[in-house]
Amino acid sequence: MKDAESGASTRSVPLRKKLQESNETRNVPRWYVLRAAYGKERHYFQMMTQENYTVYCPTIRVRKRINGKLRNVTESRIPNIFFAYGTLDELKAVVYDNVRFPHLRFYYAHRHKGATVEKEPLVIPDAQLESLRIICEAKEQDTIVSATDIAKFRIGRKVRVTAGPFAGVVGRVARFKGQQRVGISFNGFAAVATAYVPTGMMELLEDEA
Repeated sequence: MKDAESGASTRSVPLRKKLQESNETRNVPRWYVLRAAYGKERHYFQMMTQENYTVYCPTIRVRKRINGKLRNVTESRIPNIFFAYGTLDELKAVVYDNVRFPHLRFYYAHRHKGATVEKEPLVIPDAQLESLRIICEAKEQDTIVSATDIAKFRIGRKVRVTAGPFAGVVGRVARFKGQQRVGISFNGFAAVATAYVPTGMMELLEDEA
């Protein structure tokens, strides 16, 4: 079938549009999820930091007994995972460098299209990454950082926290472990949630169409 004005096949239009969008998004800096095997996420995070990449690895200080002595140590809050900001091609230059980064990979999102399964590097929206940072860096002790999904934070009402230590967090409000919290589910691989947030410190947001 031909378009009456351009003479182009209308069947080829979606394909051309998809290719154009794909090429455009490759050149747009975004937050990608990187997975480092064997607990090397902080090592690779430090290497990329030294090379002036924009990266984020949420950590926590904990007390541990090592060789019979209690010591303060830093641990990743999401094991084996950290986040890097850049274009897809910029980050591929790191992820596919099997000499310096042999155990680093993209975390992939899988999408079902008919009988086939397509995968692509998982992108985290800027607002979600900022909400993660606010929650992880808050001094509140009752925050939740889970390396598995928490379904409640995929289906609750969408809100923005407007005051208090979690001001700026955008997520879903739900009761979890006896408290009203605002949380974010990261495509099934992790979830984070605030400590208790009063209803008066939230504003309701509309879901995107």
